[in-house]
Amino acid sequence: MPRINLLPWREQQRTERKKAFGVGMFGAFIAAVAVAGVAWFLVSQMMDSQTDRNNKLRAEIKVLDKQIEEINNLEQQKQQHIARMQIIESLQRSRPEIVHVFDTFARIIPDGIYLTSLQQNNRRFRIQGVTQSAQRVSNFMRAIEDSEWLNYDGLDQVSRSNGQSSSFTLYANQAGPQGATK
Repeated sequence: MPRINLLPWREQQRTERKKAFGVGMFGAFIAAVAVAGVAWFLVSQMMDSQTDRNNKLRAEIKVLDKQIEEINNLEQQKQQHIARMQIIESLQRSRPEIVHVFDTFARIIPDGIYLTSLQQNNRRFRIQGVTQSAQRVSNFMRAIEDSEWLNYDGLDQVSRSNGQSSSFTLYANQAGPQGATK
C-alpha cells in the first residue's frame, strides 16, 4: 500500500521559506546598514581630510598674502628711492649751471646798468634794475639773447624815475649750454 503523508508539509515548507526569507531580509538589512555605515565613515573621513587641506591652504594663502604685501611695499620703496636718486642726479648735473648763469650775468651787464633785484622762479629770472638810457637796456637784452646760459623772455617795463635814470623790469629763462643734453 502506498504511504500517504497527510502532514501539512506544504504549510511547513511555506513557514520555512518565510523564515529563510526573513533571515535573508534581516541579513540584507544588516549588510546594507554596515555598507551605509562604512560609506558614511569613509565620506566623513574624506570630508575631514579635505577640510584639513583647505585650512592648510588658507593658512598658506595668508602667509603668501603677507609676503605679497611686503613685496609691494618694497616695490614702492624702490620706486621712491629711484625717484630720489633721479632728483639727486639731476641736481648734481645742474649744480654748475647756476654758477655759469651768475658768471654770465656778471659778464653781460653793460656799463651804466645797475641791477636792483634778481629773482628766480624755477628756470625763469625776473631782473629789475636802473639804467642811464634805454639804449643800454636794449644792449642788455641782446647780450642775454646771445648768451649760452640765458634766453631773453621779454621786457615788462621801462619807466623814468628821475631826469637822469630809468628803472626797468625784464625776464630771462635759464638755458643750458649750446650742444648740451638735458
